Amino acid sequence: MGTESTAVEITSPLLEANKKPTALEAVDPIPEWRDQITIRGLLVSVILGTLFSVITHKLNLTVGIIPSLNVAAGLLGFFFVKSWTGVVSGLGFGGKEFTRQENTVIQTCVVACYGLAYSGGFGSYLIAMDERTYKLIGANYPGNRAEDVKSPGLWWMIGFLFVVSFLGLFSLVPLRKVMVMDYKLTYPSGTATAMLINSFHTKAGAELAGKQVKCLGKYLSLSLFWSCFKWFFSGIGDSCGFDNFPSLGLTLFRNTFYFDFSPTYVGCGLICPHIVNCSVLFGAILSWGFLWPFITKHAGDWYPVDLGSNDFKGLYGYKVFIAIALILGDGLYNLIKIIAVTSKEIWNSSSKQNLPVMQEFPGSEESKILDEQKKRDEIFLKDRIPSWFAASGYVALAAVSTVTIPLLFPPLKWYLVLCAYLVAPALAFCNSYGTGLTDWSLASTYGKIGLFMFASIVGSNGGVIAGLAASGVMMSIVSTAADLMQDFKTGYLTLSSAKSMFISQIIGTVMGCFIAPLTFWLYWTAFDIGDPDGPYKAPYAVIFREMAILGVEGFSELPKHCLAICFGFFVAAIAVNLLRDVTPKKVSRFIPIPMAMAVPFYIGAYFAIDMFVGTVILFVWERINRKEADDYAPAVASGLICGDGIWAIPSAILSIFKVTPPICMYFGPSLSK
Repeated sequence: MGTESTAVEITSPLLEANKKPTALEAVDPIPEWRDQITIRGLLVSVILGTLFSVITHKLNLTVGIIPSLNVAAGLLGFFFVKSWTGVVSGLGFGGKEFTRQENTVIQTCVVACYGLAYSGGFGSYLIAMDERTYKLIGANYPGNRAEDVKSPGLWWMIGFLFVVSFLGLFSLVPLRKVMVMDYKLTYPSGTATAMLINSFHTKAGAELAGKQVKCLGKYLSLSLFWSCFKWFFSGIGDSCGFDNFPSLGLTLFRNTFYFDFSPTYVGCGLICPHIVNCSVLFGAILSWGFLWPFITKHAGDWYPVDLGSNDFKGLYGYKVFIAIALILGDGLYNLIKIIAVTSKEIWNSSSKQNLPVMQEFPGSEESKILDEQKKRDEIFLKDRIPSWFAASGYVALAAVSTVTIPLLFPPLKWYLVLCAYLVAPALAFCNSYGTGLTDWSLASTYGKIGLFMFASIVGSNGGVIAGLAASGVMMSIVSTAADLMQDFKTGYLTLSSAKSMFISQIIGTVMGCFIAPLTFWLYWTAFDIGDPDGPYKAPYAVIFREMAILGVEGFSELPKHCLAICFGFFVAAIAVNLLRDVTPKKVSRFIPIPMAMAVPFYIGAYFAIDMFVGTVILFVWERINRKEADDYAPAVASGLICGDGIWAIPSAILSIFKVTPPICMYFGPSLSK
């Protein structure tokens, strides 16, 4: 799920963006599209979709950084079905052969399912409407009205997902040939996933996949055991246990610098690129090491001393708004950049009838490559999805959504929803095209633009709710459209039918409309979501609500000098991005990413330490044995993340039944001090 998001989703492609897949060693008979979608595949998709939704929610509600889980989805899908066929064969029944096409369908279903755990707004725009977020910002805060509250409800959230999540799938279907075959867009994550699946279905690849599965299972077990062990020492409240271990000393601990022994964040550090992890740590040092202590020294001058720790008129306001400035500066720059790149490439295609995105192989292998491409083209075009069907589906779904959304969110009038759906296909095309070129989806940026626009249009009488709901509409369309086109690329390279890809995406989305709200409800009922002093801070809920309030009220109520500092960081984010683009690669790879820097500004530095530990482990591993690190690091990381994610389910159940840990392990200064 290669997306830049509210949650700053980070991906790390397995292949170079310009590395074209080699010819298939041996092409098995291609099953019909109906045979590519199997009952066992859908059952495996439900299991993995549930697991990854739980993991995505946990990451969304804690730190907001979501690494790509595509590798784990492909690997575990292969493992489950291979185990299934092995058991069936052992019982004397004839098991159906497991093909790369079925593997691709499972991958597509799982990604579509857990993708809704992100784009559904469970860590951002939906809970930004909640009463807890309203109270956290403050009842007396200008623009923060009690009327602009809609608390999460299981059934209305399921209904909302059903009316907004499918439009993106229909918006760009007629352009699949143009994007994948004519423009030859790379879609690096989709290409990497295809190469992974293709490798599983060769003799050597299957052997490596078996070793990767064993590695994943080993670290999953260790992570699960460790998370269970930690629970016994976490006591009551949020100050006990290994999660609050002052590993770097009490002074740094008070400034949130400590290693909290989280397998999830260490796993994220292993998956995310080194520059992302270093950017997060740099942002933590800049904010919690220098900026916040500096602003704290001016308490009494810049802001009142007696304010609560979560009062937006104090230090808390600086934390939130400076993070917003960095996010918006980074998002705006990349939006303009991708629109410019897209426009340039489209202009080139109109004059040359060709987009030079992927280079063809020269030399003696050229004829083999052309034959392979011809076969892929033939299979991709064989099972057509009629353009009239896609257009009719979009119009019908838009009509239903235009009627339904105002019933859920009255301030967002029907004509505003209709306007959103009129411009959405163009934005979806820009986002999908940009994702194909850069592997970076700007869904959250389009969502924030919609948030500001609709909040300002509606104004003080419901603008907050209208802006947040419109943000969800825009994010859902542009995100699912980019995901679908990425899946088409994967299907094209694995010789899968375009029709099976489209149908499996729809099935996965249907699964996600139920699974994502249900797994979120587990967290919502078991934990205190949104508590700024607890583990589930839901950081982007506050940020999104503040953005909506800014869209309505402007900047008049910010703390002293806050607007000037925010403007400085906004400009700095643009300048740093520009510097990354104009400098040589050997220099730019050391320049931090502003979007990643922004996350610890609000949350704290502790998870940055964990991620940096992960990146140091990977760095050393790559220096010792590069091939082994390339083969097994994603499996190790996925095991660490999945094991900790699995423990979240029994932990939530224990919390629901009021079962508390028996021990509180707490650290403080010695008595002599």
